[in-house]
Amino acid sequence: MTVTAKTKDLAAEWREARLLHPLYSALAREFVIDLPPCTDLESTVDDPPQESVEHARQWFLEMDQKIQVHQLRQFLQTTNLTSEEALRTLLEHHLHRPTRIDSDRDKIDFLLVQFFSHCAPSRLEESDVDLEYVGQMLEPVLGTVDLTLPSWLRPLEDFIQAANGCRSLNELLTSGTLEKARKLKSSSEGDYFQPVAMVAFTRFSFLMRRVFFRLMHQDLNTILDGLRELEARGVSTLDCRSAQFSADEPVTRLRMICQSWKVMFHAEYSSGQPLRMLVDLRNVMDAALARTAKKAARQSQSSPPRAKAAAANMHFTAASNNTPEFEVNSAPEWEEDSSSSHQESDNDNKI
Repeated sequence: MTVTAKTKDLAAEWREARLLHPLYSALAREFVIDLPPCTDLESTVDDPPQESVEHARQWFLEMDQKIQVHQLRQFLQTTNLTSEEALRTLLEHHLHRPTRIDSDRDKIDFLLVQFFSHCAPSRLEESDVDLEYVGQMLEPVLGTVDLTLPSWLRPLEDFIQAANGCRSLNELLTSGTLEKARKLKSSSEGDYFQPVAMVAFTRFSFLMRRVFFRLMHQDLNTILDGLRELEARGVSTLDCRSAQFSADEPVTRLRMICQSWKVMFHAEYSSGQPLRMLVDLRNVMDAALARTAKKAARQSQSSPPRAKAAAANMHFTAASNNTPEFEVNSAPEWEEDSSSSHQESDNDNKI
């Protein structure tokens, strides 16, 4: 059984159209979508003729064809126009379309997670996010769902466990877990619209958001701690060309950028290029820490005892500064980037 189109009377359809119109109009302005406004919807008529309803129906159809999934994601996560009622109406608008294409599935997939996130308590424990709880929260839009999980959906639990075991964002992005989940969803075709499948994918996507935010904050903490350590070792600039920065990027500027990313990464977890830059910057920082540690060890071996004690004391002071930049429980161990082929610089203040 899949979710199908609903027959609505003209009055109900008009009420929903009037509710959605401000969202669509704002979205069209933000992304400069070239489509004439719907004068019928801009009027204040509460009981329009059938012709006006049909004009509105056609306008929404054309808008839906022009709006891209990434635009919908960006808009809904930055606008203050979305209430629970508006999200539910928007979700139902897409769920009950008479015909669907791949982009409709992707929009519904995102809207289900958005609706669940909006309705769920902010302090919701991950252990509480089971299939039954997600099904209850989505009941206003999906109805009562038979939660008997078909065999083709069972790999989602393995994907969740694999993602939870990742220690860094780079590990998650290179693990193949997300690609496997996307392949499962795209290959499901019409089976995706089975209510139990939509509940299962909503649960998966919601938990993946949490994994992304945890690992992003964890990586940012690690980078900021590493930058402090490098400053304590006398490093003032880094060669960050592999992370799309300059060859002489000041450490102080990198710290400011990481602080700004804290705000930016509150958006949808698949943040594209900035997300890749974060991963690459951590790789740069990890490699720099490894090189300076080796250099300090060599200098310590050839230094008088007093210099060795001073170097050890400096390292202890920097490492013991564990003031968190964000509220996370732990940070992964720093590992040397074995793929790095950069040679050590002769300049002690640049890595």
